[in-house]
Amino acid sequence: MSGTADINELRRRMQGALEAFKKELSGLRTGRASVSLLEPIQVEAYGSHMPISQLGTVNAPEARMLTVQVWDKGMVKAVEKAIREANIGVNPMVDGQLIRVPLPPLTEERRKELVKLAHKFAEHARVAVRNVRRDGMETLKQMEKDHKITEDDHRKRSGDIQKLTDEHVKIIDDTLAAKEKETMHV
Repeated sequence: MSGTADINELRRRMQGALEAFKKELSGLRTGRASVSLLEPIQVEAYGSHMPISQLGTVNAPEARMLTVQVWDKGMVKAVEKAIREANIGVNPMVDGQLIRVPLPPLTEERRKELVKLAHKFAEHARVAVRNVRRDGMETLKQMEKDHKITEDDHRKRSGDIQKLTDEHVKIIDDTLAAKEKETMHV
């Protein structure tokens, strides 16, 4: 089967949408400390911008605490400044080469905002999956029109594509529900 009606190619593209969604969700703060909260932060270091993970070890030793063990003593101030200016509502404290990042408890209002954002991410992921389905369906339609496949083939492959789409949308919905539960849990 040629074009984007290849079921493995469609599965790969839908998986890509799912992975992007999960990555977006991992950046949302829940009640528990997660090292992924600091991952996107870039630090001005050695003449360029670098992710925190390239300047120190990030850990979550407690439910409401993150730590960054900065390897180079000269970079401690830059890492602390980057965390402070990342606008994630935390107040880092320096202790030698260790930066402690206590996480304040989330307010009810903030939890609801985070859930709303998670829903937005989920909707984007669903749209991406449906766009992949649409591409596959259009390719099938064209292949039948060009007499490359029969009407029965078209019907069977359409069913396969729809099944694949439904599976991915279900994974998105289940992932969203788990994130929502985790976020609202006090």
